[in-house]
Amino acid sequence: MRMFRFKQEQKIFDIAGVKVGGQPGQLPTVMIGSIFYGKQKIFEDEKAGVFSKEKAEDLLNKEREISDKTGNPRIVDVCCTWPQAFGKLIEFVADRIDGPLAIDGTTEEARIAGARYVGEVGLSGRVVYNSIMPHIKEAEINAIREARIKSAVLLTYNAKNPTIAGRMQVLDELLALASKAGIEKILVDTTVLDIPDPGPVSKAIYLVKEKYGLPAGAGTHNAVQRWNKMRKMDKTLFSIASSVADVLPILMGANFVIYGPIDNASNAYFHCALADAYVAYSIRQEFGTRPLTSNHPLYKIFKI
Repeated sequence: MRMFRFKQEQKIFDIAGVKVGGQPGQLPTVMIGSIFYGKQKIFEDEKAGVFSKEKAEDLLNKEREISDKTGNPRIVDVCCTWPQAFGKLIEFVADRIDGPLAIDGTTEEARIAGARYVGEVGLSGRVVYNSIMPHIKEAEINAIREARIKSAVLLTYNAKNPTIAGRMQVLDELLALASKAGIEKILVDTTVLDIPDPGPVSKAIYLVKEKYGLPAGAGTHNAVQRWNKMRKMDKTLFSIASSVADVLPILMGANFVIYGPIDNASNAYFHCALADAYVAYSIRQEFGTRPLTSNHPLYKIFKI
């Protein structure tokens, strides 16, 4: 496969010490894994935000260790359904990691509660709002702006036209909404909607970067998670399917991968780092471009 460089200048954003964006081969893929997702086994009372701190900290530490080994930086995605619990979950993660975290509420009420909390406690500069969607309401936009959050994921969800073109159509609307909310650092999630979507999603990532130069990526593992027959198959086949889904966007220029539960970090980091190393080596040979950091999988992955 012949690698490529985008004609459009590629933006690189620094979010609490993690750089995301750029041309293929310049920076490691940023890994975004979720903690406190619905019905995660570490919960004792999800509604009240009561969980095993020991188990949660162990998951965060294990992810940090594999991140250090591969060179792929992380953004910890803090999920929450219950508004009254969000502050506890955010506080726990923020106190135990050094870099950025995403606040990922499953409802508008939860997301607003998370935004207000980070604004009140001074965490806005470390937070990625996950996410701004089409038809977001004014109350949520106001909450983001008032919390002084400057980084967000834009979700290119287009139910009426769930195609590559449909994803691109909603992006201009999303960019206007993000500007209204005061967002300056944008990550574009090209949105899995169906089981075969890793292909269209990956092509949409390429097109977003080619047209806008913005960091782009997706949670392509979601396609495999929704594939009921695959979930009932051999665990090895399921793992391979997840690996292929995660890696394909990287080959099309993705800057971040939302890899799912943080419990899966060891597998997800390794295969994404390997893809990073292959891409960077190819780019170096063809264009003479070296990674912008010595802490890149190209220099680390083969030593694991």
